[in-house]
Amino acid sequence: MTNYPETGRLSAPAEKSLLLTNVRPYGEGEPVQLLIENGVIAAIGANLESNTSFDESIDGQGNVLLPGLVDMHVHLREPGREDTETIETGSKAAAKGGFTAVFTMANTTPVTDQPIIAESVWAKSQALGLCDVHPVGSITKGLEGKTLTEFGMMARSDAKVRMFSDDGKCVQDPQLMRRALEYAKGLDVLLAQHAEDHRMTQGASAHEGETAAKLGLRGWPRVAEESIVARDALLARDYGNRMHICHASTEGTVELLKWAKSQDIPLTAEVTPHHLLLTDEKLVTYDGVFRVNPPLREERDTLALRQALLDGLIDVVATDHAPHGSEDKCVEFENAKPGMLGLESSLAVIAKIFVATGLADWRFVARVMSERPAEITKLPGHGRPIEVGEPANLTIVDPEHPWVSDSTQLASKSENNPYEGEEFGARVTHTILRGTVTYELGADEAEGK
Repeated sequence: MTNYPETGRLSAPAEKSLLLTNVRPYGEGEPVQLLIENGVIAAIGANLESNTSFDESIDGQGNVLLPGLVDMHVHLREPGREDTETIETGSKAAAKGGFTAVFTMANTTPVTDQPIIAESVWAKSQALGLCDVHPVGSITKGLEGKTLTEFGMMARSDAKVRMFSDDGKCVQDPQLMRRALEYAKGLDVLLAQHAEDHRMTQGASAHEGETAAKLGLRGWPRVAEESIVARDALLARDYGNRMHICHASTEGTVELLKWAKSQDIPLTAEVTPHHLLLTDEKLVTYDGVFRVNPPLREERDTLALRQALLDGLIDVVATDHAPHGSEDKCVEFENAKPGMLGLESSLAVIAKIFVATGLADWRFVARVMSERPAEITKLPGHGRPIEVGEPANLTIVDPEHPWVSDSTQLASKSENNPYEGEEFGARVTHTILRGTVTYELGADEAEGK
């Protein structure tokens, strides 16, 4: 197993042994059986049940078995906005979406800029045992962009913080960002940037283009994102630390990533499901649910992002799961708080765009939604191969299970779901964390969810 920095203390693995029957790892070949003992894959074979003892079993019905999904970018709102999401409801939403680990951003109240705040988030998630919720520390104290957070104290805390971001706000000062990179390099932690020059986006609520002009909305130009991506790529080049670009949204960003990777600059990037599927045409209803930062772009951006993900220029899919209450969304479009739900539908969106169309296979899904996120965050135990001796962090997906997204049936506490009424063809049936079943579709359906 890859020698990554340790995490904080994890919830105990399942005490009972679990046999998965009739599952196809990565959707390939004939169905096999897989035995889990003490939270680890103990055996894989054609007919384990005849000569193996086990406590429980799950019939996978020939469905796809993937490593548990990892999301580098979510907002679970606790502490401070527990009215919109909590660690518990966010963990349930994550498990329902097939996730076994998520990284929750620092823009909480108070800001996650102290070890004790990060430790409380981590401890709560492990007490629940539904999903490993890794707190992301802020780059600057209070997200104010003035003074660096104590990265070392956060990294050495019981939460073992391994990623830092002022997400929601961009670190505007290039000299401060340089110091952050130098500091982070010595600790081998990852910096993630919300790329936005706020001087160009103040008052903006929609992509700067034809749709915004027709609707009378102030435009958010592509260059506001691309100028920061270019700056941070150059800083990463000269000061040598790993840098990650949050929610890439433009074709220009794709070109900059292509250049950076050709120069071996340690720059990675993510794209959200909504920037892959939706465009600014959704804004014609002025529905605040479609207000998001960065904004939904034009079709040419969406197509460029899809191709970049296929080509590896964009490394991972991350949801930017951002719950909001109705009072923050059912207002004038430009006054709506930006953000969309994503955890429960992310895999279905990616399967719809790439797998159902034949553009990619389930190995690709495993790579961009599990393996690469774990590699980039240096997260042990997740995104691992489905092999004997590996941790049993897994998800089972039915690739042919038609369903319609329904905001009233969400595990999340909020309902700002941009996929309401959208038809999907793939659905998570089970999620398993260290041998414990954390989500079962059959139980949901029995309850009418």
